[in-house]
Amino acid sequence: MVDADQTFVIVGGGLAGAKAAETLRSEGFTGRVILIGDERDHPYERPPLSKGYLLGKEERDSVFVHEPGWYAQADVELHLGQTVVAIDPAAHTVRLGDRTVIRYDKLLLATGAEPRRLDVPGTDLAGVHHLRRLAHADRLRHVLTALGRDNGHLVIAGAGWIGLEVAAAAREYGAEVTVVEPEPTPLHSVLGPEVGQMFADLHAEHGVRFHFGARLTEITGQDGMVLAARTDDGEEHPAHDVLAAIGAAPRTALAESAGLALVDRARGGGIAVDASLRTSDPDIYAAGDVAAVDHRLFDTRLRVEHWANALNGGPAAARAMLGQDVRYDRVPYFFSDQYDLGMEYSGWAPPGSYDQVVIRGDAGKREFIAFWLREGQVLAGMNVNVWDVTEQIQRLIREGARPDQEALSDPSKPLESLLG
Repeated sequence: MVDADQTFVIVGGGLAGAKAAETLRSEGFTGRVILIGDERDHPYERPPLSKGYLLGKEERDSVFVHEPGWYAQADVELHLGQTVVAIDPAAHTVRLGDRTVIRYDKLLLATGAEPRRLDVPGTDLAGVHHLRRLAHADRLRHVLTALGRDNGHLVIAGAGWIGLEVAAAAREYGAEVTVVEPEPTPLHSVLGPEVGQMFADLHAEHGVRFHFGARLTEITGQDGMVLAARTDDGEEHPAHDVLAAIGAAPRTALAESAGLALVDRARGGGIAVDASLRTSDPDIYAAGDVAAVDHRLFDTRLRVEHWANALNGGPAAARAMLGQDVRYDRVPYFFSDQYDLGMEYSGWAPPGSYDQVVIRGDAGKREFIAFWLREGQVLAGMNVNVWDVTEQIQRLIREGARPDQEALSDPSKPLESLLG
């Protein structure tokens, strides 16, 4: 039974942390809830940073998880602009950068991830950007506006989701865009070459130039400003600004210094947690981008850096902290919007894990569902400009379905008919 005198501390002021605080209160916890975030902004959602807000289609206030007054109304003690510098598991305390020490009974680490940095000369120039935080999006909106107005050039290192979404936004502003990517197709590590090529074609049709099979080696400039970006095959691309979109690294320094079990980078990194999101310390939990979950559905340890994982993982961790029986095994899900293409992806099927891709619909018109299969079993599905099918796709994955492939590829056959 949770005591009303207990203190639950949440480190991380993003979506996972904010939803965990909300869940603690909605589940009836009456003890202290302390939410600590190292940004000065209230907790916010990240998808708009590369989508609606970056495009200027959504207002800044629309990104916040709660109205600012909600935290006081819910009696959640909010510490903004504060960094936790140490955890003492034996004493059950966290220490802030201003030397404040806070005792906890249960602790949730929702520290998220941080953008990986380009390790090349020139990254200290004023025109080199990352996109992870609201302040980054604020700045990048101004940059894209100026590039579009002045016919400026943006070079993007990395053809992952962030790189492609920013490329689409930059083209909508009117900027010239070049994407440098070491793999042979965009999103290669997520979608594989079969579907990744479709995104290359989509962006090429909108004027994006790709330079595949290459990496940035230097960003050149003058008087602190970017002039060009050079690649390891000797090419030089004119640039007024450069975006580093080469992935994100889980923020595990606190957990490591506290002696918590981690997962090595080769296996995805992150804080190792069990199916209830508990770390190797029984009173410390982790959720969101930083948590590497013992995922029973896929029989592997899985770390997911997407909105839905933070949205659902924070509440799951909160319930586990309250002593409820939690088994966090949701099917991974994410979405993206680029130009007139909208898509949703469910499942987990990295290259090498599947042996077949089945297309249902018209890939040429970009109205289809792609399924990734291994020995006939559905591992993942992505619906492109086809809607209201996520539930059925996720059921196919969860049930380990091995549908008839002719029926799976036939849009006239309802997905429900393929379920057990």
